[in-house]
Amino acid sequence: MRKSRSSATAIRDPLSFWSKRSRWRWVEGSRTRSWSKRRRANAVFLQEKLASTNLASMKRIVVALAGNPNSGKSSLFNMLTGAHQHVANYPGVTVEKKQGYLKYKDHEIEVVDLPGTYSLTAYSVEELIARRFILEEKPDVVVDVVDASNIERNLYLGTQLIEMDPPLIFAFNMADLAQRRGLVFDLEQLSRLLGARIVPTVGNKGEGRIPLLDAILETARESRKPRTHTVRYGGEIEEELARIEAAVAQGEKDLAARYGARWVAVKLLEQDDEIVAQVRQREVHDLVQKSTQHLRGIFRDEPEIVMADRRYGFISGACQETIENSVERRHDVSDVIDAVVTNRLLGLPIFLLLMYIVFWATFALGEYPMLGLEWLFGRLGTAVAGLWPPGSDSWLRSLLVEGVIAGVGGVVVFLPNILLLFLAIALLEDTG
Repeated sequence: MRKSRSSATAIRDPLSFWSKRSRWRWVEGSRTRSWSKRRRANAVFLQEKLASTNLASMKRIVVALAGNPNSGKSSLFNMLTGAHQHVANYPGVTVEKKQGYLKYKDHEIEVVDLPGTYSLTAYSVEELIARRFILEEKPDVVVDVVDASNIERNLYLGTQLIEMDPPLIFAFNMADLAQRRGLVFDLEQLSRLLGARIVPTVGNKGEGRIPLLDAILETARESRKPRTHTVRYGGEIEEELARIEAAVAQGEKDLAARYGARWVAVKLLEQDDEIVAQVRQREVHDLVQKSTQHLRGIFRDEPEIVMADRRYGFISGACQETIENSVERRHDVSDVIDAVVTNRLLGLPIFLLLMYIVFWATFALGEYPMLGLEWLFGRLGTAVAGLWPPGSDSWLRSLLVEGVIAGVGGVVVFLPNILLLFLAIALLEDTG
């Protein structure tokens, strides 16, 4: 009887039975969902915690990219940083400041693309910006991007960087172009002569990225080690540099601590206006003037010019020892051309002749496309004006014919002259 009563009860109240089971299932489901939400929240929290810990433990490295214009510096910058870039202007000037960021082997690397310069004198805004950044911001590593197909011209900037004594790497960019020209480098020997690592790269193809990043990390770790490598200028100049260096180290201690006494001595002997203005001790000025007059009497030329020749001599000797191919023949031809175009008597007339040729080509050759563009815009204006009846004074007709077409045409007709002018300037710059 009990069994049948229980069965009858179950049959009489089936909804009660299923409602209890449903409530139980709902509660169990809620518990399951609650646990899964907690697990997901904990996982997200742990990931964020680990990410923040990794960022905090990352070492930050600032890398400055220096180099000549057209050395492939921008392509190397893009190869290193990819899309993680920021472009602004340096304070007070219109020169672009490009910064990029990347992470590599537990290091956060900031890459600063310095303005392209041929030297680090204080003659132009770009040179001044690049020099001040290296001297005052003191990046952990400076990478000198060198056109491997034109080593001798590009390494002049490298000799000045060696004198500034930052942690330095040479990136021999466009290595594929140098290889096609048959140039073979003894990179190990050249690295010893320059006192810095050399990494072959091809920026526009992404080749050499990992070796360059590894070299950056190794150089940054070694940045605290003292470096004694520098460019030597010969007995007479070195004697005067030693006297000036000692005077700077003793009388201009702040300047020596900020820039290095040797580099300050070199710049004072070169009559660098920015460094000369920072020297306060009269004794140092008098010593520099005395040394300058002494060297003028020996070399019959300004110390700055003699020191530039010695830098090129250092570069030429290093290249002859470490580069194999027809470099010597090309070097001889280049020397002959340089001797003519930089001659004291012939240099200015040759320069004026080249400027006249550029001026003539800009207007004489540009006249034909200018006439063609004038004819084209004239026909276009006539065709558009023909859409209205003769004698119509419609404002829309005047706007299109006399405003838009005539205005744009008046500007576009000068485009051939501008293109020819920039082409001529690019040829002059690329040929040196």
